[in-house]
Amino acid sequence: MNIDSISSIAGLTKQGGIGKTAGAAGDASFESMLKQSLGELNKTQVEAYNAMEGIATGEVKNLQQAVQKIEEAELSLKLALEVKNKALSAYKEVMRMQV
Repeated sequence: MNIDSISSIAGLTKQGGIGKTAGAAGDASFESMLKQSLGELNKTQVEAYNAMEGIATGEVKNLQQAVQKIEEAELSLKLALEVKNKALSAYKEVMRMQV
């Protein structure tokens, strides 16, 4: 997962601070950013599955890279789950607010 994309989702740039978005990523809707992030997550999961398959069949030439892809996929999935949990928690908190 690309760490630079996290700052563009949050609407932060190195020069601009909060409220300014980075280039074309600022024009994208939340839905498209979410789809893109989930697409990247799916891509890393597929690469990890292929690496595991390669290890099992003995087709892997560099075992270290294969294990690295598997670990990267695991960490990116954990990050996505934590982001989902935080978003649900924030939504529930907003719904509990009295207006």
